[in-house]
Amino acid sequence: MLKTVDLFDLSHTMAAPLLETTEYPWEALASIGELILRLGQGLSAEEYDHPAEDVWIARDATVFPTAYIKGPCIIGHGTEVRQCAFIRGSALVGEHCVVGNSTELKNVILFDNVQVPHYNYVGDSILGYKAHMGAGAVTSNVKSDRTLVVIHNGDENLETGRKKVGAMLGDGAEVGCNSVLNPGTVIGRGSNVYPTSCVRGVVPANCIYKDKDHIVTKR
Repeated sequence: MLKTVDLFDLSHTMAAPLLETTEYPWEALASIGELILRLGQGLSAEEYDHPAEDVWIARDATVFPTAYIKGPCIIGHGTEVRQCAFIRGSALVGEHCVVGNSTELKNVILFDNVQVPHYNYVGDSILGYKAHMGAGAVTSNVKSDRTLVVIHNGDENLETGRKKVGAMLGDGAEVGCNSVLNPGTVIGRGSNVYPTSCVRGVVPANCIYKDKDHIVTKR
């Protein structure tokens, strides 16, 4: 359930050519910027503005004047980038997404219809189709001891080889307000995380995370 094909429907992202080459999604994190540059060169000038170096924004997207966008970055069709959003680069944002007020993105893939609408930090992470993070929910992408991130799945430990890995949210995952997803967290497809949770490790698909000792399957 940790593999790319288990978490995501790749028909809902421009990142499919990269992700389909990976076994685990975090393997794509090192190549997001390069992918955006390659995709950007092929985008239609009729459909995408090119307002700054390495930045492509769909003409039907809405970007508020106070938003900051640094390349490489692609903003997809129908997406809304709200007031004071801070996009620091290497951000591939899909179609009909919401990047909210004071939300910060860095080295991320947001599939289509993702919402990070209020005061979110999303770094070194991949959010699947229709994933949603409640107000104030954040991804922590660096361990406090600065050692390499390991994905903990029960008795299984998967080395990522990276110092920075945030969270992998499967399609339709819901993260409650003011939750913290620790480095290397994986939330399975269709799972929900209670508000104010501190999550580490893996939450299986179609589950509700109440706390680390209470993860229940949806009925």
